[in-house]
Amino acid sequence: MSLPTNARGPRLPLAAQVLIGLIAGFALGMLLVASGGGATRIALAIAEPAGALFVSAIRMTVMPLVVASLVVAVATAPDPRTVGTVGVRALVLFLAVLFAGAAFAALLAPPLFALVPIDPAATAALRASAASVAPAAAAMPSAGQWIVDLVPANPFKAASDGAILPLIVFALAAGIALARIAPERGAVVIRFFEGVNDAMILLVRWILALAPLGVFALAIPLAVRVGGSAAGALVSYVVVAVVLTVAFTALVLYPLAAIGGRTSLARFARAALPAQAVAFGSRSSLAALPLMIETARDRMLLPAAITGFFLPLSTATFRAGSAVAQTVSVIFVAHLFGVALGPLQLATIAVTIALTTFSIPAIPGGSILVLVPVLSAAGVPVEGIGVLLGVDTIPDMFRTTGNVTGDLAVAAVLGRPRRGDAGER
Repeated sequence: MSLPTNARGPRLPLAAQVLIGLIAGFALGMLLVASGGGATRIALAIAEPAGALFVSAIRMTVMPLVVASLVVAVATAPDPRTVGTVGVRALVLFLAVLFAGAAFAALLAPPLFALVPIDPAATAALRASAASVAPAAAAMPSAGQWIVDLVPANPFKAASDGAILPLIVFALAAGIALARIAPERGAVVIRFFEGVNDAMILLVRWILALAPLGVFALAIPLAVRVGGSAAGALVSYVVVAVVLTVAFTALVLYPLAAIGGRTSLARFARAALPAQAVAFGSRSSLAALPLMIETARDRMLLPAAITGFFLPLSTATFRAGSAVAQTVSVIFVAHLFGVALGPLQLATIAVTIALTTFSIPAIPGGSILVLVPVLSAAGVPVEGIGVLLGVDTIPDMFRTTGNVTGDLAVAAVLGRPRRGDAGER
């Protein structure tokens, strides 16, 4: 459903095309419900395989993309000894904030979505249709077995089974090992994974060019089976994702900067505002990087190690807002398909998302795409990915703003030693 380009005008942004595809699919599905008869069966017979094909195309790229990007990121990271304690302290803060964000959403999103009623018959139909095109999810293991399974006996089998968390453990371990073997030997393997990463990103771009069609095909059976409640569910998803992202930013990231960075909330808020405005409007942390560097240097008076090393690294790898919003996304899809998530499943989702945020590709919809293996690991139908892609624009604006705020908050904490001499500003 890629829209034509006006001969004299620019092509619509991909996000707008995907949203139009989602709306058109819902509209057609509702019309089919109203008309009934054989037209509905024919439309579903065409739309369901097309939607499944789109999801399968995404799934075939995401697993190698996640592994390759994590291996490269760890293997090529600067040796912490060359940058003092900034690298180690940054990693500790990254992980603490990411786990906190994912846990925050995992605790609050389920009761909020429970307030949104969806017809049980509709969820049963959705689950049945998803099961017809995907293998059944394995039962969740015990807590002890879950810990044991974190270390994969066979990484290739873990990849084949869609077990993303053990695969992340393998990728991190492989990256650390590559960084410590002889450079002339490690460089060959690192270049291989860099090539895999680049190739997968290009392949994902090609697949995303078909996203309007894929989302259109996925929306038709969703509308047929869920009916009008689907629109209300989508609105609830956007509201919950935005509210929880903003709440985490205000309740955790701002206090982190104020307390850990020994500054006032008002001062940090004024300093962060220009970069936040660019992030909100552009939906790109990279676009906000020049203003972040300027803010850190001139307004927050942070040292050169922060402005020159940390902020570029943070912009490329650290996404505090995504940890919250992605967790909300998975829980929403589970609610939509009537999948009950127990404490162990929520813990798996939170841990996996906190770690996979480091591998989000810098492409439109990148945050949503890496959710595919997370959904599979939690036993949630991945067909919901099309719905998330269609309504991602608004959550992405707040998610990116949260990412930039997290970058500056952690920078404030890491740059604290100089603050004692900075005086009032």
